[in-house]
Amino acid sequence: MKSRLLIPAAGRGTRLGASIPKALLPLDGVPMLVHTLRAFNAAEQLEGLVLVISDEDRPAFEACLASHFPRLSPTFVTGGAERQDSVRHGLDALDAATTEIVFIHDAARPFIQPATIRAVHDATLLHGAATVAIPAVDTILEADESGMLLRTPDRARLWQCQTPQTFRLEVIKAAHAWAQRENLRGTDDATLVRGMGHPVALVPGTRFNLKVTTPEDAALAELLIRENLACTA
Repeated sequence: MKSRLLIPAAGRGTRLGASIPKALLPLDGVPMLVHTLRAFNAAEQLEGLVLVISDEDRPAFEACLASHFPRLSPTFVTGGAERQDSVRHGLDALDAATTEIVFIHDAARPFIQPATIRAVHDATLLHGAATVAIPAVDTILEADESGMLLRTPDRARLWQCQTPQTFRLEVIKAAHAWAQRENLRGTDDATLVRGMGHPVALVPGTRFNLKVTTPEDAALAELLIRENLACTA
């Protein structure tokens, strides 16, 4: 199956106190993006790359990839106002002649495991849509508008969403077209696909597949690398 990796990477590391694109933030001296691409390469799922970025950051991304993946020829796409817009722009750069399955992965999740990548790919072959997720271990509380406890959902049915989320190209393109027609916004792509009415398989991931958003996350990520606990290749 022809697969492509789509990474929305237009965000900056402002919450991390960085002045560079979050995807290029170094962890143990290596940009987060490189950690991610090494995992997809190890899983043999780096046939093609679509990077959705801010135009001003293109030279920095080009330099990074030329240094670490000189044989990779990425497609650069200009990001949109929000993540959903950026993903749609990236999908517009793909066509059925060259792509059957698309992985959509957060730029800030550098510790995805090759085994998980292969598992979500296989689930997509069966179901047309799949997302990596982990069962919730903490009790989840729902608050009301004033910040008071409203209800406590049944934890046994709750999963915490991760990426990659993986789809047959025609499925995810149809979901984004549907969301545009209905003027709906989603925080992730699997939710759009399910909202359209298509089933989405849940593929268990690992807790190492954390999202680096805050300085505390970055410190934990550095520790995982130093202790060799989250090797991605």
